[in-house]
Amino acid sequence: MDDRLAVTESDIEEAMITHLQTFLLELGKGFCFEARQKRILIDGEYFYPDLIFYHRYLHCNVIFELKDHDFRHEDLGQLNAYVAYYKKNEMAEGDNPPIGVLLCTDKGPQMVEYALSGMDNNLFVSTYMLHLPDKEQLRAFMLKQMEEANIE
Repeated sequence: MDDRLAVTESDIEEAMITHLQTFLLELGKGFCFEARQKRILIDGEYFYPDLIFYHRYLHCNVIFELKDHDFRHEDLGQLNAYVAYYKKNEMAEGDNPPIGVLLCTDKGPQMVEYALSGMDNNLFVSTYMLHLPDKEQLRAFMLKQMEEANIE
């Protein structure tokens, strides 16, 4: 059986919260935990973004949506709605627009490209792994990402 099938969104969220300090350090400097499953009201219906952070240096909310399946375009629509809600209802004076991060088990690069096309919100799609890569795999991944982003 594929390990991904045995893990639910709730399991991932619970593990992140249980290991919040480690998770925050992995994200990088400036992330402050704000909420888990924060209830927001849209058109009389409640919705629950998975994890909400505030980034001290970027001066914006960062909304994480966790999925226990491969990327689906409707997941991005859900995250986009949360980011738009935060932009309209939660931003304080001096804040920058919120950022949305969708973490899923796998992503098809073309579908992500098409799904993100034309969206003006800051949305990012990435995959997570059930086990951390070894140091060399992580180094190779970071170098590849930097090369693709033209960062020297």
